[in-house]
Amino acid sequence: MHTPIEPRPAAEPLRIIAVDDHSLLRRALCELIESEDDLTVVADTDTSEGLADLVERTRPHVVLLDVEMPGHHAPTVVRTLTTRFPQLHVLILTMHSDAQLVQELLAHGARGYLHKSVPRESLLAALRNTATRDPHVTIALPSSGVPTVGFSTSHQTLSPREREVLTFVAAALSNRQIAVRLRITEGTVKRHLRNVFEKLGAISRIDAANKAIDARLIRRPGPEDGPGGGRG
Repeated sequence: MHTPIEPRPAAEPLRIIAVDDHSLLRRALCELIESEDDLTVVADTDTSEGLADLVERTRPHVVLLDVEMPGHHAPTVVRTLTTRFPQLHVLILTMHSDAQLVQELLAHGARGYLHKSVPRESLLAALRNTATRDPHVTIALPSSGVPTVGFSTSHQTLSPREREVLTFVAAALSNRQIAVRLRITEGTVKRHLRNVFEKLGAISRIDAANKAIDARLIRRPGPEDGPGGGRG
């Protein structure tokens, strides 16, 4: 059963639960959040056991969730939370930078994936991003892992529609074919692509698609995405 969470009134701080089994790190994280006027920690815990009930009691807008804790399977926890509380935003904060894990957690409903080495400004920006009307997926990983994309400023992120357009670009559809597939105008497709090029620093359609695939911003297209596919 879905449990609604009240939208955040503009004048009230963003309500956050911090979940991490390392007590010193969790305490430092809470202190960082509490130092910001527009953010507040409503609960913190060292386990995901009973987390859904804690969310029910404290009504947060965001859960900041560590990946690796005893007796904890992060994808299952994320799926449980986002299914029961559709308006809740789950941000992953972890030492892991495995691309497959990133993709799995985002597929289960996580709204962001941040490495614990990111600067404090990036973490705070990711939290505040969840309060926007159309929040972007946030991914921030160390440069030695998956390329760092879209975590500190809005111009570095891809919107859901831009990712959808780019998936069809990667499947070799023309602008006209994409417009028909998405039921939008060809001019709108071009505008999305201009935004994508700017955000990714891409010089061509192929370059943009390759960069997005490498960064796990879009999946590698399948036969259903190609010119011969369709959506009914």
